[in-house]
Amino acid sequence: MVTPQTQRRKYRDNLETGTTSGVCDGYLQANMITLPSKYAFEFLLFCQRNPKPCPIVDVLEAGQVNPRIADADIRTDLPKYRIYKNGELEKETLDLKDVWQEDYVTFLLGCSFTFEKALVERGISLLHQEMDLVVPMYQTNIPCEEAGQFNGNMVVSMRAIRKEELDQTIAITSKFPHAHGAPIHVGHPSEIGIQDIEKPDYGEFPPFDEEERIPVFWACGVTPQYVGLNVKPEIMITHAPGHMLITDQKE
Repeated sequence: MVTPQTQRRKYRDNLETGTTSGVCDGYLQANMITLPSKYAFEFLLFCQRNPKPCPIVDVLEAGQVNPRIADADIRTDLPKYRIYKNGELEKETLDLKDVWQEDYVTFLLGCSFTFEKALVERGISLLHQEMDLVVPMYQTNIPCEEAGQFNGNMVVSMRAIRKEELDQTIAITSKFPHAHGAPIHVGHPSEIGIQDIEKPDYGEFPPFDEEERIPVFWACGVTPQYVGLNVKPEIMITHAPGHMLITDQKE
């Protein structure tokens, strides 16, 4: 199996740029969000008040680029990044060398990709992996607890689970609190404000037979990206949805 360090080197050298779902199974993956230091305290408070979508696994102080949970450089070692300015997506990029400043504070948050290996090991099929798609993610009507300027609704990821495997799926994922834990909703998407499940706000929809599978929704680390856009900071840097930091920490 490819080690996290070897895989990160591929991203650093721009040899691979795809989703990290199913990559380096057994290692914790992390969402990333970077903000100017003046926003750091309120964002940290937002994460503490909303641990389900925003489970903190590491915080890098202003200007730091090497996390404690990986022998990595967060400016280069994710497969793809997004740069937002004043609440608008400016571009996607493969590294942050040209935009990095010493004032930036980076937060690494747990990711649901971490528990996917445990599901697959127990024979639970994950369609987005089988179809090589980015897991679908949706904005919801579930409010987060606000902190200062940071407020908004939760984003969720969806996996269509076989009905007979639902109880086992819930039991397994509940053991991963640093990777969003148990689902926050099972069943009809309209109950959490999703009007068309086939049109995710992020990622790609994997078609499934509704007679065989049921949509299951987990809190998602894209939530702070969505909430951060309400604040409209002069710059906000994140991982591209589905393109995480693979850490050296075992799940």
